[in-house]
Amino acid sequence: MVEPHACPECLRRSWLLALLGPYVERIATGSPGSRSPELLKLSNEDLVEVAAPKVAAQLLARVEATPEHRLEEGLVAAQCWACCRHGDLYPASLRDAADAPWALIGRGDPTLLEGLEPFGTVTIVGARRATSYGREIARELGRELASAGMVVVSGLAFGIDACAHRGALDGGRTIAILGCGPDNAYPAAHRSLWRRICESGLVISEFPPGAAPWRWTFPARNRIMAALAGMTVVVEGAARSGSLITADLAADLGRDLGAVPGPVTSRASAGPNNLLAGGACLVRDAQDVLDAMLGPGTTSIERFGPSLDPGLAAVLAAVDAGESSCDAVAATLGLPGPEIAATLARLELLGYVSCSPMGVYSRTLLASPSETAI
Repeated sequence: MVEPHACPECLRRSWLLALLGPYVERIATGSPGSRSPELLKLSNEDLVEVAAPKVAAQLLARVEATPEHRLEEGLVAAQCWACCRHGDLYPASLRDAADAPWALIGRGDPTLLEGLEPFGTVTIVGARRATSYGREIARELGRELASAGMVVVSGLAFGIDACAHRGALDGGRTIAILGCGPDNAYPAAHRSLWRRICESGLVISEFPPGAAPWRWTFPARNRIMAALAGMTVVVEGAARSGSLITADLAADLGRDLGAVPGPVTSRASAGPNNLLAGGACLVRDAQDVLDAMLGPGTTSIERFGPSLDPGLAAVLAAVDAGESSCDAVAATLGLPGPEIAATLARLELLGYVSCSPMGVYSRTLLASPSETAI
């Protein structure tokens, strides 16, 4: 295993970015020339001069005066490690980018970076206010791609990001890219998920421990998410969703772009539907992603659930036929409502059906062994 290490120059760049947080916040916009990824192409001297000209000399002197052992002690105290662009652990997919981070600060298993290649990595992004449809798709994509050996990358945000991470943890490996220090579970509501990823996956950032998030740091982290993966998949997002920033960055890098289709009447699906109209790869499931990245049939995903007894199979058949409520299934089969409710709950646990917050049941893509034998 290659041991994580970062040179003092690159570590100081990370600490400088943390100091510049409030200054860059005032000048980073969505306009060409002032987007945060564009600003981060600048050298230390130029970036400080653009962002904080009145205190440029003081900030640079403060960072340069920080001894190497203090930088290392800060990492150790936060249970973090670092690698930089001059080391072997630094991902090859980031090296060619003009705005690549000088250093990556990590918490978790550094071996996930060793040998990380775009063809084995998928970034999944989407709306924070995701629908039940989007959350289900994101989790299933994460689980199946991770089970197939892919590394799933996302940003730990609410909605699609969190679902993709949870699914990936169920099936394999995931990496969370943060717009703050890697020791900061952001958003705080995802602390338990952040902890799970730290324990069995990897959390990385270009910002040092203790660094606070700013609005500009999220587009900045998106460029890392786009560069690491061979394909970026947008699950849900409005026409002007922030998740489309990652898609644009991926396209600029020549990476593959995928999108999950949704109802044309749904605002949450406007972004991916527009991407599909523009030529993005249609993503219905993880198999579409694998076929696009590795070639058709290179890796096949089996979606077979456990065997069903006759009672479970009968209820599943009723849902398949279009009965979407407990009462409707009970009326069709002539069975008591409580018995049907218990059976539907078992089918949901087995993965054969999903239930919306309104109590509407729908069939998932999981096939039963009896169906595969037909």
